[in-house]
Amino acid sequence: MDGVLFDSMKNHAYAWSHAMTDFGLEMAPEEVYMNEGRTGKGTINLLSQRHWGRDATDEECEQIYEAKSRLFNSLPEPEPMAGAMDLLRKVRAEGLMRVIVTGSATHALLDRVNAAFPGVFSEDLMVTAFDVKHGKPNPEPYLMGLKKAGIQASEAIVVENAPLGVQAARAAGIFTIAVNTGPLQDEVLKEAGADLVMPSMQALANGWDELYEQLTTGTKSKV
Repeated sequence: MDGVLFDSMKNHAYAWSHAMTDFGLEMAPEEVYMNEGRTGKGTINLLSQRHWGRDATDEECEQIYEAKSRLFNSLPEPEPMAGAMDLLRKVRAEGLMRVIVTGSATHALLDRVNAAFPGVFSEDLMVTAFDVKHGKPNPEPYLMGLKKAGIQASEAIVVENAPLGVQAARAAGIFTIAVNTGPLQDEVLKEAGADLVMPSMQALANGWDELYEQLTTGTKSKV
Protein backbone atom coordinates (compact mmCIF):
# COMPACT_ATOMS: atom_id res chain seq x y z
CA MET A 1 0.00 0.00 0.00
CA ASP A 2 2.45 2.68 1.19
CA GLY A 3 4.87 3.46 -1.62
CA VAL A 4 2.74 1.48 -4.11
CA LEU A 5 -0.81 2.83 -3.89
CA PHE A 6 0.00 5.99 -1.94
CA ASP A 7 2.99 8.34 -2.04
CA SER A 8 3.16 8.13 1.74
CA MET A 9 6.60 6.78 2.57
CA LYS A 10 8.19 10.19 3.08
CA ASN A 11 5.56 10.88 5.75
CA HIS A 12 6.23 7.53 7.42
CA ALA A 13 9.98 8.19 7.34
CA TYR A 14 9.49 11.59 8.97
CA ALA A 15 7.06 10.27 11.60
CA TRP A 16 9.16 7.27 12.63
CA SER A 17 12.44 9.18 12.75
CA HIS A 18 11.02 12.12 14.72
CA ALA A 19 8.60 10.36 17.09
CA MET A 20 11.22 7.88 18.25
CA THR A 21 13.45 10.55 19.79
CA ASP A 22 10.87 11.18 22.54
CA PHE A 23 11.47 7.63 23.77
CA GLY A 24 15.26 7.62 23.56
CA LEU A 25 15.21 5.67 20.31
CA GLU A 26 16.84 6.65 17.03
CA MET A 27 15.80 5.73 13.50
CA ALA A 28 17.22 7.50 10.47
CA PRO A 29 14.75 8.22 7.63
CA GLU A 30 16.75 5.96 5.31
CA GLU A 31 16.35 3.09 7.78
CA VAL A 32 12.57 3.46 7.60
CA TYR A 33 12.66 2.60 3.90
CA MET A 34 14.87 -0.42 4.56
CA ASN A 35 12.47 -1.70 7.23
CA GLU A 36 9.23 -0.77 5.51
CA GLY A 37 6.71 -3.58 5.70
CA ARG A 38 7.42 -4.67 9.24
CA THR A 39 4.51 -4.44 11.65
CA GLY A 40 4.62 -1.47 14.00
CA LYS A 41 5.52 -3.76 16.89
CA GLY A 42 8.28 -5.38 14.84
CA THR A 43 9.79 -2.00 13.99
CA ILE A 44 9.62 -0.82 17.60
CA ASN A 45 11.27 -4.00 18.87
CA LEU A 46 14.03 -3.62 16.29
CA LEU A 47 14.82 -0.24 17.85
CA SER A 48 14.26 -1.26 21.47
CA GLN A 49 16.60 -4.22 21.11
CA ARG A 50 19.26 -1.95 19.68
CA HIS A 51 18.91 0.83 22.26
CA TRP A 52 17.50 -0.94 25.33
CA GLY A 53 18.76 -4.47 24.81
CA ARG A 54 15.24 -5.92 25.11
CA ASP A 55 11.84 -6.06 23.41
CA ALA A 56 9.41 -3.28 24.25
CA THR A 57 6.48 -4.20 26.45
CA ASP A 58 2.99 -4.24 24.96
CA GLU A 59 2.27 -1.00 26.81
CA GLU A 60 5.43 0.62 25.44
CA CYS A 61 4.63 -0.57 21.92
CA GLU A 62 1.15 0.90 22.14
CA GLN A 63 2.46 4.21 23.46
CA ILE A 64 5.24 4.50 20.88
CA TYR A 65 3.07 3.48 17.92
CA GLU A 66 0.38 5.92 19.02
CA ALA A 67 2.96 8.74 19.07
CA LYS A 68 4.20 7.77 15.62
CA SER A 69 0.65 7.55 14.26
CA ARG A 70 -0.31 10.89 15.79
CA LEU A 71 2.64 12.61 14.09
CA PHE A 72 1.96 10.81 10.80
CA ASN A 73 -1.70 11.89 10.85
CA SER A 74 -0.69 15.51 11.44
CA LEU A 75 1.21 15.60 8.14
CA PRO A 76 -0.40 16.49 4.78
CA GLU A 77 -2.57 13.69 3.39
CA PRO A 78 -0.46 11.65 0.95
CA GLU A 79 -1.60 11.58 -2.66
CA PRO A 80 -2.35 8.37 -4.55
CA MET A 81 0.79 7.18 -6.29
CA ALA A 82 1.02 8.39 -9.88
CA GLY A 83 0.21 5.52 -12.21
CA ALA A 84 -1.47 3.37 -9.55
CA MET A 85 -5.01 3.90 -10.84
CA ASP A 86 -3.87 3.40 -14.43
CA LEU A 87 -2.40 0.03 -13.47
CA LEU A 88 -5.44 -0.99 -11.42
CA ARG A 89 -7.79 -0.24 -14.33
CA LYS A 90 -5.76 -2.57 -16.54
CA VAL A 91 -5.58 -5.25 -13.84
CA ARG A 92 -9.33 -5.06 -13.28
CA ALA A 93 -9.97 -5.23 -17.03
CA GLU A 94 -8.09 -8.55 -17.09
CA GLY A 95 -10.50 -9.87 -14.46
CA LEU A 96 -7.74 -10.30 -11.88
CA MET A 97 -8.39 -10.15 -8.14
CA ARG A 98 -6.78 -7.26 -6.29
CA VAL A 99 -5.35 -8.08 -2.86
CA ILE A 100 -3.72 -5.56 -0.50
CA VAL A 101 -0.98 -6.94 1.76
CA THR A 102 0.24 -4.26 4.15
CA GLY A 103 1.98 -3.99 7.51
CA SER A 104 -0.38 -1.18 8.46
CA ALA A 105 -2.53 -1.43 11.58
CA THR A 106 -4.99 1.35 10.79
CA HIS A 107 -8.68 0.59 11.31
CA ALA A 108 -9.73 3.26 8.77
CA LEU A 109 -7.62 1.64 6.05
CA LEU A 110 -10.49 0.48 3.83
CA ASP A 111 -12.16 3.90 3.91
CA ARG A 112 -8.92 5.52 2.83
CA VAL A 113 -8.35 3.04 0.03
CA ASN A 114 -11.95 3.24 -1.20
CA ALA A 115 -11.82 7.03 -1.28
CA ALA A 116 -8.75 7.01 -3.52
CA PHE A 117 -9.56 3.87 -5.55
CA PRO A 118 -13.36 3.48 -5.51
CA GLY A 119 -14.67 0.02 -6.31
CA VAL A 120 -11.22 -1.55 -6.70
CA PHE A 121 -10.59 -3.30 -3.37
CA SER A 122 -12.68 -5.17 -0.82
CA GLU A 123 -12.14 -5.85 2.88
CA ASP A 124 -12.18 -9.63 2.44
CA LEU A 125 -9.16 -9.35 0.11
CA MET A 126 -7.00 -7.31 2.46
CA VAL A 127 -4.20 -8.48 4.77
CA THR A 128 -3.07 -6.07 7.51
CA ALA A 129 -0.98 -6.27 10.68
CA PHE A 130 -4.16 -7.39 12.46
CA ASP A 131 -4.22 -10.63 10.42
CA VAL A 132 -0.71 -11.98 11.01
CA LYS A 133 1.69 -12.89 13.79
CA HIS A 134 4.79 -12.29 11.71
CA GLY A 135 5.23 -9.27 9.45
CA LYS A 136 7.44 -8.93 6.41
CA PRO A 137 10.08 -10.26 5.61
CA ASN A 138 8.31 -13.36 6.91
CA PRO A 139 6.18 -14.83 4.08
CA GLU A 140 3.10 -15.11 6.34
CA PRO A 141 1.41 -11.91 5.05
CA TYR A 142 1.63 -13.04 1.43
CA LEU A 143 0.69 -16.62 2.27
CA MET A 144 -2.37 -15.17 3.99
CA GLY A 145 -3.08 -13.12 0.86
CA LEU A 146 -2.98 -16.27 -1.27
CA LYS A 147 -5.30 -18.02 1.17
CA LYS A 148 -7.82 -15.17 1.15
CA ALA A 149 -7.75 -15.09 -2.65
CA GLY A 150 -8.04 -18.88 -2.88
CA ILE A 151 -5.13 -19.18 -5.32
CA GLN A 152 -1.67 -20.73 -5.58
CA ALA A 153 1.60 -18.79 -5.58
CA SER A 154 2.07 -19.60 -9.28
CA GLU A 155 -1.19 -17.75 -10.04
CA ALA A 156 -0.16 -14.50 -8.33
CA ILE A 157 1.90 -11.41 -9.04
CA VAL A 158 3.16 -9.13 -6.27
CA VAL A 159 3.90 -5.44 -6.74
CA GLU A 160 6.23 -4.23 -3.98
CA ASN A 161 8.39 -1.22 -3.29
CA ALA A 162 10.34 -2.32 -0.20
CA PRO A 163 13.15 -4.86 0.20
CA LEU A 164 11.47 -6.62 3.14
CA GLY A 165 8.27 -6.91 1.15
CA VAL A 166 10.17 -8.32 -1.81
CA GLN A 167 11.80 -10.89 0.48
CA ALA A 168 8.42 -11.87 1.92
CA ALA A 169 6.80 -12.27 -1.48
CA ARG A 170 9.67 -14.31 -2.91
CA ALA A 171 9.72 -16.51 0.21
CA ALA A 172 6.04 -17.18 -0.50
CA GLY A 173 7.03 -18.29 -4.00
CA ILE A 174 5.35 -15.43 -5.88
CA PHE A 175 6.63 -13.60 -8.97
CA THR A 176 7.56 -10.17 -7.61
CA ILE A 177 7.76 -6.83 -9.39
CA ALA A 178 9.54 -4.09 -7.45
CA VAL A 179 8.63 -0.48 -8.20
CA ASN A 180 11.40 1.82 -6.99
CA THR A 181 9.30 4.73 -5.72
CA GLY A 182 11.71 5.69 -2.91
CA PRO A 183 15.37 6.66 -2.44
CA LEU A 184 16.83 3.14 -2.45
CA GLN A 185 19.10 1.94 -5.24
CA ASP A 186 17.68 -0.62 -7.69
CA GLU A 187 20.37 -3.05 -6.54
CA VAL A 188 18.84 -3.18 -3.05
CA LEU A 189 15.55 -4.43 -4.51
CA LYS A 190 17.31 -6.83 -6.87
CA GLU A 191 19.38 -8.28 -4.04
CA ALA A 192 16.17 -8.73 -2.03
CA GLY A 193 15.02 -11.08 -4.80
CA ALA A 194 12.83 -8.98 -7.12
CA ASP A 195 12.15 -10.71 -10.43
CA LEU A 196 11.78 -7.34 -12.12
CA VAL A 197 12.50 -3.75 -11.05
CA MET A 198 10.56 -0.84 -12.54
CA PRO A 199 11.36 2.86 -11.93
CA SER A 200 7.80 3.86 -11.01
CA MET A 201 4.17 2.77 -10.85
CA GLN A 202 3.52 4.78 -14.00
CA ALA A 203 6.24 2.87 -15.84
CA LEU A 204 4.68 -0.40 -14.70
CA ALA A 205 1.25 0.77 -15.84
CA ASN A 206 2.64 1.77 -19.22
CA GLY A 207 4.35 -1.58 -19.71
CA TRP A 208 1.66 -3.76 -18.15
CA ASP A 209 -0.01 -5.05 -21.33
CA GLU A 210 3.23 -6.40 -22.76
CA LEU A 211 4.42 -7.72 -19.41
CA TYR A 212 1.16 -9.51 -18.64
CA GLU A 213 1.15 -11.15 -22.05
CA GLN A 214 4.69 -12.37 -21.49
CA LEU A 215 3.86 -13.73 -18.05
CA THR A 216 0.74 -15.55 -19.17
CA THR A 217 2.37 -17.02 -22.28
CA GLY A 218 5.57 -17.99 -20.49
CA THR A 219 7.85 -15.85 -22.65
CA LYS A 220 10.83 -14.07 -21.13
CA SER A 221 10.14 -10.51 -19.98
CA LYS A 222 11.81 -7.73 -21.91
CA VAL A 223 10.16 -4.89 -19.96
